[in-house]
Amino acid sequence: MSQAQARTPSRASNLASGGRSKGHPLIAAGAAYTVLAGLASLILGMINTAHLAGSLLGSTGFVVGLLAQMMSVTRAERIVIVFGITASFVGMGLGIAHGGFS
Repeated sequence: MSQAQARTPSRASNLASGGRSKGHPLIAAGAAYTVLAGLASLILGMINTAHLAGSLLGSTGFVVGLLAQMMSVTRAERIVIVFGITASFVGMGLGIAHGGFS
């Protein structure tokens, strides 16, 4: 194997740019949940009859995102997590505006 091939970082995880070969599976799972819950809560928060699901998904995505943000190490992780936190917050706000947890 040549030196150019040895220097090429593995493409196993785009979030694992912290110089580690394995990455951070717990933080990656938290980031994935935050993004997915945020996008789902955005969609459900816009639907007037699905306000409970939008509020719940938004609030859990927000809390999980904040916890993952405190443990994150790399910039790539933080960018994904902040996107998920923002989407969760907006989805939670839309769900609360349409009736909240009632």
